[in-house]
Amino acid sequence: MVSDGLWSIGELAERAGVTVKTVRYYSDRGLLPAAGRSSGGHRRYGPQALERLRLIRSLRALDLPVAEVERALERDEALEEAVSAQLREVGSRLAALRWREASLRLVQECPAGERADRLRLIGAVSVPPDTAALARFWRRILPVRLPRRVVSLVLDSVVPGVPAEPTSGQVLDFARLHALVSDPRLDRPAPPLPDGEYRPAVLYEGLAEAYGLAFAEVRAGRAPQDGGALDCFVEAYARALGAADSPDFRRGLVPLLARGDGPLIRRYWKLATGLFGPDEPVLGALHHHLSVALRRQAGEQAG
Repeated sequence: MVSDGLWSIGELAERAGVTVKTVRYYSDRGLLPAAGRSSGGHRRYGPQALERLRLIRSLRALDLPVAEVERALERDEALEEAVSAQLREVGSRLAALRWREASLRLVQECPAGERADRLRLIGAVSVPPDTAALARFWRRILPVRLPRRVVSLVLDSVVPGVPAEPTSGQVLDFARLHALVSDPRLDRPAPPLPDGEYRPAVLYEGLAEAYGLAFAEVRAGRAPQDGGALDCFVEAYARALGAADSPDFRRGLVPLLARGDGPLIRRYWKLATGLFGPDEPVLGALHHHLSVALRRQAGEQAG
């Protein structure tokens, strides 16, 4: 043994608990610079090489590719980026595993006669699933001249996220919802207002405010009624049509809302409702509450 305070490749490997082949591999890639050479030309390593080798092993244990490890050793920012990317990948894997587990439970728990149908539904959804088909469905419904910011506002509100820890029932609802919006025979639902001149951006922005007020009322244990959310709801339609809010306008609005609330939209919200979180507003339910309140009010005024 040479008493220069440095170690041979074998000594370094023994101290680090790895094989000589591993040390040589990282050395050849330039990750373990030698502190010197022996008289015979063999690499010699110091304590810094041991610390670096331990760091490399830790990063590799986190499943970082060698190329990412190389960049991480060069600058701290690269390490943060690599760790963030690895966290995203692990999160995606976990989401896929949770979805697969819930899907398996769904098949296991269902009656034997329903398994073929449920397997068909589940098989049509990617793992983990995405909501692209749901977004396309709503883009078909929304007016083509709607500003992009309003489209984003609407999509953020009507497209549920994928549950982080889904139940078997949520897997089934999502699969059925995906099948519903992906049906090539799907007809375009009726627009929220009849054909003609109206300002769609005004309507959707106004409805967003009305739904926000209605959500606050529902969370407080109050059903939307005269004033508050209902007035804001009606005002959104009145402003979009360039009309004034009046008893006659409210009575005329009732059949318009009924026309837009067709079976396809009702089916969508029936399936989507359970996919929203407990603190998320479900616009389909809020719209229904406001429509019922308006219909009741219009009936009382007519009587």
